[in-house]
Amino acid sequence: MHTLPRRTLTAAALTAALLATAVLPATAHGGSGGSRWNGAWTAAVQRPSTNFYPNWSEQGFDHHSVRQVVRTSADGSALRIRVSNAYGTTPLRLTGASVARSGDGAAVQPATLRTVRFAGAASVAVPAGAKAVSDAVPLPVRAGERLTVTLYFAGATGPATYHDLAQGTFAYRASGDHLRDTGAGAYTETSKSWYYLEGVEVAGLPARSAVATFGDSITDGYGATEGADERYPDQLSRRLAAEGRPRPVLNTGIGGNRILNDSACFGEKATTRFARDVLDQPRVGTVIVLEGTNDLLFGYMDPTYFPCGLPNARPTAAELIEGHRALIRAAHAKGIRVVGGTMIPMKGSKAAPQYPAEAFAPMEAVRDEVNAWIRTSGEYDAVVDFDRALADPAPGNEDLLNPDYDFGDGLHPNTAGYAAMARAVDPNAL
Repeated sequence: MHTLPRRTLTAAALTAALLATAVLPATAHGGSGGSRWNGAWTAAVQRPSTNFYPNWSEQGFDHHSVRQVVRTSADGSALRIRVSNAYGTTPLRLTGASVARSGDGAAVQPATLRTVRFAGAASVAVPAGAKAVSDAVPLPVRAGERLTVTLYFAGATGPATYHDLAQGTFAYRASGDHLRDTGAGAYTETSKSWYYLEGVEVAGLPARSAVATFGDSITDGYGATEGADERYPDQLSRRLAAEGRPRPVLNTGIGGNRILNDSACFGEKATTRFARDVLDQPRVGTVIVLEGTNDLLFGYMDPTYFPCGLPNARPTAAELIEGHRALIRAAHAKGIRVVGGTMIPMKGSKAAPQYPAEAFAPMEAVRDEVNAWIRTSGEYDAVVDFDRALADPAPGNEDLLNPDYDFGDGLHPNTAGYAAMARAVDPNAL
């Protein structure tokens, strides 16, 4: 990764529109900002859909307790949670919530179990399109530990705002009120997604600005060992801590996400969701952007492969670059340093078999042009060259993923590949 000179940019009308339209309505009972709080974990939320895995989002919950496990990336002497109803069409009635340090599976450590309150009350109604931020919970948090948040819904929620790709079994469901169960016995159903839970924040210790990682399934961690927290943002967090430079690292990836087009199952386009998923996070100082791969892949995909608003027009390099510029302008308008990640090799992709053989030459031409712009334009504050870090070293194979780093589909890294991505980031440029 090398640092590039920062270029002063004028915020264009596109940036103003991005900032104005993507911000959620006012939160219920407070906001996520403020000098006291730091982000420790987040998940970029999505509209209810059928996606990578079977999930509970479309039917939602009714007289259910939902227990969810997250890994924190910041220390604190207290915590609070954010609950999102971003894609709800009616108010979300949360009957109760609790938090504890995680045990095995759905079990929790009994001495750490705490009730979560909202403006002093055990329950909260979250308006459609909004989020609720809890009161402070007196539970010390250490970076790298797992917390379990339990939400109880006494009535029907309707379809649930969620995050699809949790990369492991991190959600458990039980019928009835099991907020204060310490054992796992009642939680007989499992899911690989997170529901309504958008963030965990911590306070009370010296604040450090967070690094937000923004992207698609490669940021979300598809291909990493499930349940092991080995996505590249996880490994970057551990690396920074090991080198004596601890920073919260927030993963705001969404599998299948694109810069230029919305999807019914892969999230709103990057230029729309950037404000909520990055700019609205507490104390973000730097964002690493890795987007564009799916704009290319989906443009050439058989339209029957994913039933969620595909295909779309095949993007030009100029269109993708302008999308990147919109993200840069939006970050700079908020005083956030922005690092550009080059798109990784994709020529051998078997992630979806419905590509005609002739599709890869035009896709690679656009990818190469966009990557060259990221490396040389100076418009990003710094660059992390994920492409070169993951490319096959064999002569003539630079458009293929290194076999040692291939999850098996020619597109997504494995755990070793995600470690290589974390190593490619220069801490001095964050």
